Amino acid sequence: MLLFIVCAAFSLLGFYILCPYILQDALHVIWRLKVKRTLDKYRETNFTILDKFLERVKTQPRKPFIRFKDETLSYQDVDKASNRAARVFLQNGTKEGETVALFLANDPAFLWLWLGLVKIGCSAAFLNYNIRSKSLLHCLQCSGAKTLVAAEELQDAVDDIMPSLLEQQVTVFILTESCERANMKSLKDKVSQASSEPLPKDLRAHLTLMSPAVYIYTSGTTGLPKAAVISHLRLWVVGFYQFIVGVNSNDVVYVSLPLYHTTGFMACTAAIERGITVALRSKFSASQFWDDCRKYDVTVIQYIGEVMRYLCNTPKKDNDQSHKVRLAVGNGLRADVWRDFINRFGNVQMFEFYGATEGNIGLWNYTGRVGAIGRDTIFQRCIMSYALIKCDTVTGEPVRDPSGFCIKAKGEPGLLVSEITQRAPFGGYARDLQQTEKKRLHNVFKTGDIYFNTGDMMIMDEDNFFYFHDRTGDTFRWKGENVATTEVSDVMTATECIQEANVYGVNVPGQEGRAGMAAITLREGQKFDSRSVCQHVQNLLPAYARPRFIRIKTMLETTGTFKNLKGKLVEEGFNPNNITEPLYFLHEEEKNYIPLTQEIYASVLTGKSRI
Repeated sequence: MLLFIVCAAFSLLGFYILCPYILQDALHVIWRLKVKRTLDKYRETNFTILDKFLERVKTQPRKPFIRFKDETLSYQDVDKASNRAARVFLQNGTKEGETVALFLANDPAFLWLWLGLVKIGCSAAFLNYNIRSKSLLHCLQCSGAKTLVAAEELQDAVDDIMPSLLEQQVTVFILTESCERANMKSLKDKVSQASSEPLPKDLRAHLTLMSPAVYIYTSGTTGLPKAAVISHLRLWVVGFYQFIVGVNSNDVVYVSLPLYHTTGFMACTAAIERGITVALRSKFSASQFWDDCRKYDVTVIQYIGEVMRYLCNTPKKDNDQSHKVRLAVGNGLRADVWRDFINRFGNVQMFEFYGATEGNIGLWNYTGRVGAIGRDTIFQRCIMSYALIKCDTVTGEPVRDPSGFCIKAKGEPGLLVSEITQRAPFGGYARDLQQTEKKRLHNVFKTGDIYFNTGDMMIMDEDNFFYFHDRTGDTFRWKGENVATTEVSDVMTATECIQEANVYGVNVPGQEGRAGMAAITLREGQKFDSRSVCQHVQNLLPAYARPRFIRIKTMLETTGTFKNLKGKLVEEGFNPNNITEPLYFLHEEEKNYIPLTQEIYASVLTGKSRI
């Protein structure tokens, strides 16, 4: 008997050594299956996030839902505010099924306006408050909205497009007590005078979980934004993420990312599912981040990779680890920043995930493997159908075999694709069938199947962990090789003097492909150490991936979620006649980045200078 026990123990130990993540894999799938069962129940009854919110109002009316600056709004407060807002929309002609555009910064009103719209069977389009003119008008038109609600500080931006709004008969509300401007109405005064009594459920009787709940726009780093259609079901699918990572009813989540974007807004809908408090900030501030966490007793933080990097780059303080944060949930976190964050701010449990706003697949790094975004397991494949396929990273087109089917990538970067099914739908982009179809891949592994093209290149290691490699649109070809911009950026920011690096390809007359160029910012108090940077990139990057040109900027233009904008930089190229900022050229013989003079520029154009 003793021998049997010893043998069994050694067998279990051996199995654990061979499969060290088996328990975590199984537990994660159990959590996912629990979510699936709940979603199936919600599908049958058309139970929405709003219904869950109304349940929370009944069971915990006085519990704080939103803390903003020095203001605290309970679940009941937000419910009443949303009732008032709903009545104002109805009184001003908003009909069921219509869309209202919200052009607002982070504010409690953002959430109670959206809840009010759902109460009358409407959806909302979340406009990025940084966009202007043509882009603003384009986003409004994508949604088909006939009503626009804008923040007081955005009145000038609305004025700029007012002739078009009048032509399209769009009603404009400004979130103020009064408004003197022509063709605009105040909203706050009307909301304060409306009844806060509950609205009849009949007003939203037509809603199903497949109805549009919100339109959230892609960042538009290389063109005009696209309006991703987010259904009520999609809100639920993403809204369970806090449940999956172990957020409990006593937690407080800190949201400083914009609510017009998926990451910020979904943190709030997930908070409703958990019945917790949201500490909301109008705009991310690295210097105030931890002070806010201490002020609001925050236990869970939401991040994107750049947020964590900004935090790690702030001056060190004695109270860096004086906080109650136990969980950090987000995406885009580089391995080096992950380690720096833990070393500096304490043993915060990190939950990195992968998912696109409009995508039909989500991956979770539930093991804490530094740098990974998820894990491929037999269990997970029972829930989702996905693959990494070979792809021409420049054109973005999949490589197909003689039979016309896609080829799975093994031991190399591959394009992540996920099968579109009834349980993993792809809602597409509003009023843009062409862009919607571009994201669909047909006949991937068999005739008739359809997969969602994430546009993201991943690589999988020997332990089946996924790592982000690059965006297909960001990759460029030089000297017959594909250059991954993310990889080059990571190498450059590892130098002592470079704070940020935005890497892209530029056209050089007479040359095939595009030469690498990096727009960089310098760390505070540092000068550009050209020779050291040159040595660094030569040591760590193959010749074809080394940036041929460097442009030093005081700041890099980004989207509202800190994605680098490349379009204008690519267009401006490396011409010193058009760029007043310092430009440098990689002189490989001198092993140095030297100033890009008019003479060197001319010699590059004529082919005399070797690049």
